[in-house]
Parts: sequence; C-alpha cells; structure tokens
Amino acid sequence: MRYFIEFAYNGKNFHGFQCQPNVSSVQETMEQALSTLLREKIAIVGAGRTDSGVHAKQIYAHFETDQELESKYWTSKLNSYLPPSIVIYRVFQVSDEAHARFDATSRTYKYYIHSYKNPFLTEGSWMYSHKLDMEKMNEACQILFDYTDFECFSKVHTDVNTFNCDISEAYWEQTENQLIFTIKADRFLRNMVRSIVGTMVNIGLGKIEVADMHKIIASKNRGNAGFSVPAQGLYLVNVTYPYIKERENK
Repeated sequence: MRYFIEFAYNGKNFHGFQCQPNVSSVQETMEQALSTLLREKIAIVGAGRTDSGVHAKQIYAHFETDQELESKYWTSKLNSYLPPSIVIYRVFQVSDEAHARFDATSRTYKYYIHSYKNPFLTEGSWMYSHKLDMEKMNEACQILFDYTDFECFSKVHTDVNTFNCDISEAYWEQTENQLIFTIKADRFLRNMVRSIVGTMVNIGLGKIEVADMHKIIASKNRGNAGFSVPAQGLYLVNVTYPYIKERENK
C-alpha cells in the first residue's frame, strides 16, 4: 500500500531534503524514523529537493508498506520519533499509482527579507539593509510570464531534461517587518528561486534595469543573472495535487 505524508521542516540543520553521504538530510531522518517504527526498510520519495538550509512549510512524500496505518495514531507516533525541526501533519493512504513528485501540479515558494537587525528573524529571513525599489521589482516579475525556459537561473551542471517551467504567480509585497517574494510554478530548477531573487535585488538597487531581465533570460547563461541569495530566507510553502484536499485549520 502506498501512503502520503504531509509535513514541514526547519532546514537550518539539514543539508537539504535529499540523502547525501556523511551529512544530515530530511529524507534520511524521516526514513530512519519510519523504518524504526514499522520495523522494515522504508524509503520515501519527496515532492521536491530543497537545498541546504532551505525550509518547507508544506511538502509531501510517499512510501510503501504492507502494513495498514491508521492516520492519527501514526502521525502522532512518527512525530514522537522525529526531532523538533520536523513535524508530520498527516499520513494517509493513496492509490498505488500516486506519486509525490510527478503528480504535483504546482509548487509555491516565498522568500523573506528584513531590513534591520532582528534576532527573532535571523534564522528565517535574510537581513538586507539597502533600500529596494519594490515597484521596479514587481515590473520585473511580469517579465517572467513571457518565458518558459529559465536556464539562466538554474545551477550549472544540473542533471535535468528540460529547463522549462510554467510560472503562474510572481510578486513582491511589503509587510510591517518584511519584504516578501512569492512565486508559483509547475516545477522549479535547482537554485532557481534564489537566483531570481538575487537578480531582482539588483534591479531594486538600480544596478540593472527592469528591461535587462529580458536579456538575462534570453541568454540562458547563469553568469548573466544575479547572485544567489542566502538559503535561510527561502520556504517551500505549498504543493498541490489534483486528488488531495487541503488540510482544514492549516
């Protein structure tokens, strides 16, 4: 039987979601907990592979077992075996064909920037004290909708078959304490959001013009895009599937 897990994690102490040799990962930590609880070797497949230090407020993974799992009991039990940095929201059975990665129809990320020293934001937001022109940055967001090939924002030497992504939302907003970038697409490339944010910061600073975004994307050259902003400000906040209803009281 195949099960989905809906969960979240603080990525500060993890070297990303995916298992890697000799470092701590979210995937390895969860697989160890599941394998211990179910007394069998469990492997999970995640909806995405966040980089080192990146957080997830909502993400899914799937795994298989012959055991029947009652959702509330196993959710509570699994949480008791995991560190405080990972929380399980629910465990539920799905069809044998359901796939946490390939069936996801959209993913939404947010990036947080604060402009003054704040000890309560340090680990979950990027402090950047320079004044940014949010109006120009939002103009640059509109340019993203004109393209599908975002190789210029991808980490180099990435093993992917295509650099195409369908971006459906992209905008900046100002709250009382933070500047927040939201972007939604069917898929994302490695380091894509952080390099988009870095490019827009350069636009917000006036280092490059809004229209330069066209040239950068058309070049398909990572060297022409902006710097990669720090990981701690980035969150995967939502993953959607055609057959999964959102949790109530999220």
